Amino acid sequence: MNGYFSYYYMSNYYYIILVLPMIILSMIASARVNSSFKRYSKVMSSRRITGAQAAFEVLRYYGITNVQIERVSGNLTDHFDPRTNVIRLSDNVYNSTSVAAIGVACHEAGHAAQYAQSYVPIKLRNKVLPLANLGSKLGVPLAIIGYFLNFGPLAMAGVIFFSFAVIFQLITLPVEFNASKRALNVISDVDILSDEEKKGAKSVLSAAAMTYVASLAVSVASLLRLILTINRRRD
Repeated sequence: MNGYFSYYYMSNYYYIILVLPMIILSMIASARVNSSFKRYSKVMSSRRITGAQAAFEVLRYYGITNVQIERVSGNLTDHFDPRTNVIRLSDNVYNSTSVAAIGVACHEAGHAAQYAQSYVPIKLRNKVLPLANLGSKLGVPLAIIGYFLNFGPLAMAGVIFFSFAVIFQLITLPVEFNASKRALNVISDVDILSDEEKKGAKSVLSAAAMTYVASLAVSVASLLRLILTINRRRD
């Protein structure tokens, strides 16, 4: 069996048993987020506070005065930009008084609080980010080229590069879980939502967190696929 067919067979074999199940898991997690957000977007908060107002309450709770809240187009495009100190909330979050919108908005404000308090995991994630971007672009191509050339060091370099992308996703987990924890704590302490409404916000944030877990699982499976395929060639 020549190099091309060897790679094709082994790579696809490992894809089916390792990566494909994780991709299906990721799709299920994504569908759950959309379903949960859609469900609780129909449940309006009793206080009629908007997503933007809820995010402001989180900022005020942590004594943050240098972060702006802006509206951004799109669906679930909400994020905090630490470069400009701006929380950007999507169309269906910014002015919405739904439980889902408040949960998402408070989560993004939770990220702002992490930066304000120099939360260690988010600082570490920022340091890994340049290597992760490089690894996501070069990792797989280098590993494949090294495989076809039967040049182990190049293939291993590809694996190492790709590992940085996996490490980045691993560090992202505590960052996301902590932002949601901060959001829910403020929601309770400031009484933004009732106890029953808080359960809905928690459901939305928990579903969103699982997408990060699923993405990490896909990346870990892809890394194992690379390692096993390369090792098979060496054997």
